[in-house]
Amino acid sequence: MCSVCGRSTQLNSEKVMLMPCVKYKAIGEIDTGRFDPPISHYTPLRPPFSPYEPPRPQAGLTPPLSMTTQAGVKQEVDNINNILFKDYSCTSKPKVLKGMAGKLSLSEVDISCPICYDIFNNPVVLKCSHSFCESCLQQHWAKNRPRRDCPMCRNEIADDPVPSLTLKNLCESYIQDSEDMEERRGELQCDPGEMCPYHGEKYKLFCLVDKEPICIVCHTSRRHKQHDCCPLSEAIVDAKGKIKSTLESLLEKRTHFERMKKVYEDSEAHIQCQTQLVERRTLEEFQILHRFLEAEEAARIGFLRTEQRSKTLAMREKANEISQSIEAISESIGALEEQMSLDSASVITKCQRTLDRASAHHSCEDSCVAPGALMDVAKYLGSLKYHVWKKMSEIIEYTPVTLDPNTAAPWLVLSDDLSSVHDSDDKQNLPDNPERFDPDTGVLGSEGFISGKHGWDVSVGSNTAWVVGVAKQSVQRKDKVSSVLKNGYLSVYFYHKMYFAGTSPLTRLNLKKNLVRIRVLLDCDKGRVSFYDPQDNTHIYTFKHEITERVFPYFWVGCKECPLKVEPLVVSVKVQELMPI
Repeated sequence: MCSVCGRSTQLNSEKVMLMPCVKYKAIGEIDTGRFDPPISHYTPLRPPFSPYEPPRPQAGLTPPLSMTTQAGVKQEVDNINNILFKDYSCTSKPKVLKGMAGKLSLSEVDISCPICYDIFNNPVVLKCSHSFCESCLQQHWAKNRPRRDCPMCRNEIADDPVPSLTLKNLCESYIQDSEDMEERRGELQCDPGEMCPYHGEKYKLFCLVDKEPICIVCHTSRRHKQHDCCPLSEAIVDAKGKIKSTLESLLEKRTHFERMKKVYEDSEAHIQCQTQLVERRTLEEFQILHRFLEAEEAARIGFLRTEQRSKTLAMREKANEISQSIEAISESIGALEEQMSLDSASVITKCQRTLDRASAHHSCEDSCVAPGALMDVAKYLGSLKYHVWKKMSEIIEYTPVTLDPNTAAPWLVLSDDLSSVHDSDDKQNLPDNPERFDPDTGVLGSEGFISGKHGWDVSVGSNTAWVVGVAKQSVQRKDKVSSVLKNGYLSVYFYHKMYFAGTSPLTRLNLKKNLVRIRVLLDCDKGRVSFYDPQDNTHIYTFKHEITERVFPYFWVGCKECPLKVEPLVVSVKVQELMPI
């Protein structure tokens, strides 16, 4: 709207000049003081140049004149026209704002400084009519001192730059309109889910009763009247707090499940390793048994063949002797039959010699074979498996306690036959199953007892730190605790060259000599655990404690050089004798 006539300006697309409205077309009719009209007082008469065309120097223009004359007003109008519709190169499409009540279409390039490419800040205009930010122009001149020229057309500038209030107002108006437009665009682009379907208003409140977002109109409606409400932003914060809490819980659960998954995967891999170990050890043990049985089989068959050859040879020799006797008798029979056919006196003399020879060499023996001439079948087949087993017991070791590798701490190293254990510096990668001691370096026997009498010997040798005894099934295995009675252990210590009984407090044991082996005797029925020196059967200590749950042989070792070893027992086969009734 024109500030002079009060009428709206109109856009004519055929001319580029900016002129006052038609009513005051004659410049001379304006008889006010200095006239510096805002841009909305002018009507563009043809479209501006394209902002994408290269900049053209605006040569031949004169600096602003006093607005007290017709020439001054016209010159100021020309200067503003040149400033507004001057085009600059731009690599991106400029923003276009319809400001001034929709009367003017303006791009950001039109009001941008050609030096900093930002919207004018304290714009000034030169004699050549080019405009710049005051600070940008001063910096340009400072770099090119002492020369003072226009950064656009390179013309020498003798006069100081003149501030352009019109352009400054235009830039401020543009910035304000841009902010207003962004705000309106944000409201127009509001998510439909954030709009009240009943009143078309944006949600501002949250009903604490109905647990739903509402608008301002809803708050005063009958449906939500007297309901407790809070600002939607607070409800969002509360909801995000709950989401965050749930998210943290889920993340923690996921981490826990991932950790458990790894435990199961590691356990699966360990099961494969255990299977391979057991298979290898089983094959090795059975190979020993197979070699023994094969050797025993070969020996027995060898004995059998030797006896067969001996007795067969004896029978063959006897048969040969008898064959010779048969031949001699046959000769005598033939001679006698020949003499029977003679009738002369010579028969008497020949017959006598033949009879003497026959009676001398062919005495009749008993036809039965001698005792023991036949094979002793009963000796070879009688209780064959028993005799083989009895002989096998000479090569078999029996240990009354087998160490359970599933309970051994990761630092402990067990022997292949699971009869000895020693400490090490390296922690093995083993599953953290509930049965395993960790971090304490303990291990249990594989078999527990709750009744009966049991015993075993443990070789301690020169081991410098050990604990031997029994432990309840319920002992704590994931914490480092002392192996004393109150913690479920009935044991004897050797530590710092001293012996102790695992009482609370520890009981010092004064032994006359160092132990090389220690014997553990468990009587579950009487609730007694006794310790002895098996070399001279010297009593060391006895715990009297009721056995109410299963107990297991327990071993703790802190020495790397000398292991603890469960001593094997002598295996003997005893045949039950029948007693008279």
